[in-house]
Amino acid sequence: MAFERTLSIIKPDATKRNITGKINAILEAAGLRIVAQKRVQLSKQQAEKFYEVHKSRPFYQELVDTMTSGPVVVQVLEGENAVLKNREVMGATNPAEAAPGTIRKECALSIGENSVHGSDSLENAKIEVSFFFSDEEIVG
Repeated sequence: MAFERTLSIIKPDATKRNITGKINAILEAAGLRIVAQKRVQLSKQQAEKFYEVHKSRPFYQELVDTMTSGPVVVQVLEGENAVLKNREVMGATNPAEAAPGTIRKECALSIGENSVHGSDSLENAKIEVSFFFSDEEIVG
């Protein structure tokens, strides 16, 4: 097992419903530790840059619009196999297909309003963490 860090974003649909604590409780119960956290309002330019990898996809503009529609909570999670563990805890993108007890099954409203984002690989986790946090802000 590898000790890793990964990025987690609690999306606007969840921050609007004031369920940040509920989501963090699920993450922590799964053995992930929050070692950096901040609430931010993404600008259009920040959201476009962060999701640039999806620019050619049909859902790109909707994703940018969603991520700039309200505040998000960006955080660094730490733990054994943190990337995979976070992906498991988030659940399937479609909440109807997500396993019971996962964040998306318990909290998401729809495929588009699925409450959370998580890095999909260790390589992307490093890129995504550095997009939002300096080394000094991560205090594990």
